Amino acid sequence: MQDVLENNILRFWLDQMQDRENGGFYGRMDGHMQLYPQAEKGAILNARILWSFSAAYRVLGKQEYLDAATRAKDYVIQHFIDPEQGGVFWSVDYLGRPNDTKKQFYAIGFAIYGLSEYARATGDREALDYALQLFDCIEEHALDHEHNGYIEAMTRDWQPIADMRLSELDANYPKSQNTHLHIIEPYTNLYRCLKELHAKESCDYVPAIGAVLPVGITTPAQTTEAVEAALRNLINIFTDRILNPETHHLDLFFDMDWTRGAGHLESYGHDIECSWLLHESALVLGDEKVLEKVEPIVKMVAEASAKGLRADGSMIHEANLDTGHTDDDLHWWVQAENVVGWLNIYQYFADETALQRANAGWEYIKHNLIDHEHGEWFWSRRNDGTLNMDDDHAGFWKCPYHNSRMCLEVIERFA
Repeated sequence: MQDVLENNILRFWLDQMQDRENGGFYGRMDGHMQLYPQAEKGAILNARILWSFSAAYRVLGKQEYLDAATRAKDYVIQHFIDPEQGGVFWSVDYLGRPNDTKKQFYAIGFAIYGLSEYARATGDREALDYALQLFDCIEEHALDHEHNGYIEAMTRDWQPIADMRLSELDANYPKSQNTHLHIIEPYTNLYRCLKELHAKESCDYVPAIGAVLPVGITTPAQTTEAVEAALRNLINIFTDRILNPETHHLDLFFDMDWTRGAGHLESYGHDIECSWLLHESALVLGDEKVLEKVEPIVKMVAEASAKGLRADGSMIHEANLDTGHTDDDLHWWVQAENVVGWLNIYQYFADETALQRANAGWEYIKHNLIDHEHGEWFWSRRNDGTLNMDDDHAGFWKCPYHNSRMCLEVIERFA
């Protein structure tokens, strides 16, 4: 795992994707290894790069990972954070100028994830300050105080937006499982960061962006309490709203009042990913009563995801039960989450079948998805075994995040 992390994934991004001319990282390399230096640069890609290299530095301690993480942090702060309205731009052009200025809360969540990980790894107060500012942004603009939960998107100046979809593949509903998953993920990391830095007595937080932060100022208790309260609320949203109590899958799209929309959909990759991320949230929270509620659900959701497993250890993407259509492409991110999810079940519940599933998933990845010639992983394999060369090798959605996190989770849990 460490060899794949360092010599396949991170090495690719260090050697082939750093934009030495215009700053940050290039926005796209297609499936045929054609680089597009003038492609737009997405907030999700850059925030995930920030998280990946920050986490790699925290775990492995190598200077080149810190350098790349700092490069990503500086670019996110300088080009993606909206200095006038707050929040994060969806994309900038290759020169770093605002391109698509809508505020997608999924992207803001990933900015928190990356910035909080950089703060965890380095104690950097600027990164923490921005992460907390973006936390306040989500709480102010996305939280539905009537029905609970978080909406998908708004305009640059926080007005309603007609098309709230995260991508063209999604249904246009105001709430989704996917966005909630990637808000609970950064909130968990931010809360963990605050606890860790407080324990080290090195967490100095002043709300004013760009202020010179004196040593010795600890985070106000109300700041940590606010993040903790939001995290508790999100855990309950997953267990009480997003979880389908009949199927144990996670429903995907919702109206404001949590009426399920877009039909009967099952996303096996999100199920297995959520099983361990939800568990992680409860573990970081450290409340035994919450764990007692969550852990049976963690096991149920993981087992429900097994419906997407194939005999060779891989996992298909998703299915629409109303139409009978199945997306049986074997996506890189689903395979990475497949490994972590089952390893989590094995680690905490001593389930030997889960360990076998994780090992089988890793064997599939090694032989079918890792690009041993160019670096990184292929987007997917088709169900017939052929490589998908149509989608990006690196780009708006193809980032060093699911796969690097898989490796880092294994290293941290079992090394």
